Amino acid sequence: MVEGNWTRVSEFILMSFSSLPTEIQSLLFLTFLFIYLVTLLGNSLIILVTLADPMLHSPMYFFLRNLSFLEIGFNLAIVPKMLGTLIAQDTTISFLGCATQMYFFFFFGVSECVLLATMAYDRYVAICSPLHYPVIMNPRTRAKLAAASWFPGIPMATVQTTWLFSFPFCGSNKVNHFFCDSPPVLRLVCADTTLFEIYAIIGTILVVMIPCLLILCSYTRIAAAILKIPSAKGKHKAFSTCSSHLLVVSLFYVSSSLIYFRPKSNNSPESKKVLSLSYTVVTPMLNPIIYSLRNNEVKNALGRTFHKASGVRNCFL
Repeated sequence: MVEGNWTRVSEFILMSFSSLPTEIQSLLFLTFLFIYLVTLLGNSLIILVTLADPMLHSPMYFFLRNLSFLEIGFNLAIVPKMLGTLIAQDTTISFLGCATQMYFFFFFGVSECVLLATMAYDRYVAICSPLHYPVIMNPRTRAKLAAASWFPGIPMATVQTTWLFSFPFCGSNKVNHFFCDSPPVLRLVCADTTLFEIYAIIGTILVVMIPCLLILCSYTRIAAAILKIPSAKGKHKAFSTCSSHLLVVSLFYVSSSLIYFRPKSNNSPESKKVLSLSYTVVTPMLNPIIYSLRNNEVKNALGRTFHKASGVRNCFL
């Protein structure tokens, strides 16, 4: 619908990987479907095991469970539509659908940044103040920390999504991405977006850098505490409790930084799609694998859970 000299867009077209041959798109569909199912299964197992096994009722696994909830939500917001564009060529998304997808992308992304910082603080308290750890990280405190991790995503997502979709869109409605991310949608706006872009840059820096600095501060103190441990075995044990979280943090921040902190001239739409896959599709799958393979407590709990499940199943046979 035309109003004045601009067009009211009622739907968008996600270009996704439409430039690739059909055979390649089919192969991508099967690959991403497998990753999607592994992500849902892996994170669901983490949630179920940390709830069912009394040995995993510590604060660290409470926050890990929250991370798995975030990863599932993040995947559900993006991957199903991407799979639809690949297999059914259903590339259209409504105006409201695009705004909703962007809202949850921002919400889960911001919440994950803050939660990773909270998890770093949890490791700092556990290693630097082990005797006071149960008192400091009591159930009420960790519930407050979890709520504080989820909350920042709401105002950030609300302001950025509402502001962006209040702009007039004109001309093409083709979003050159596989989901409604802010930069490709912003390119379709036919108005001055300078203030919005300044806000988006400042918001991104704050959301990424503040948690990142908190993580660095926590691990600086952790490293200093580990170095004071006299035995090599004690050092290894202390470091092993942090290694999984460090690897997850590295994957998340490296992949997101490559997207949002690269110069625009070095960031073609096709390369951005490929890089975006790292934190929207691959990283959510790797997180439960990392925590399962590198954490003996999780591996043992999985074994106990499957043993109990098989025992219950045998009772009914």
